[in-house]
Amino acid sequence: MTEDPWRTLTLDARLQWALSPELPEVYRPFLLTEQWLQTRCYFARRADLRLEEVAVLAGDGDYVIRLCIAKRPDLTAEQVGVFCQDQAPNVRYAIARNPLLTQVQRTQLLADADELVRQAAAKGPRPSKERCRPGQAPLLR
Repeated sequence: MTEDPWRTLTLDARLQWALSPELPEVYRPFLLTEQWLQTRCYFARRADLRLEEVAVLAGDGDYVIRLCIAKRPDLTAEQVGVFCQDQAPNVRYAIARNPLLTQVQRTQLLADADELVRQAAAKGPRPSKERCRPGQAPLLR
């Protein structure tokens, strides 16, 4: 599929594809680089993301996308380390509850400059959960 037909889709249609349990393979690259933050965010929360998709979204320029990815249970140790150093406190807050943190990383976040990050780190790990509404793909919360 060329990009032109994707560009003609409405925002609602793009959102439906981002949430669709039957996502065509050809749409995945377009959703990965989608211009609409809301659509990219839903795609980033899909439980069925591939490792290479997680890697691309983990480096996204928008902190909201990185926040969605920081909650995932399938991050690499390197990705967890990068999220612990993220400039956005919201991303550090999200990673502070991730069970993949090492004790050294948790200690680092317990001393974070942001009070809410410190509180999240003190609460300890919270496993990610999936939510699946009827007619939608499972999403990580």
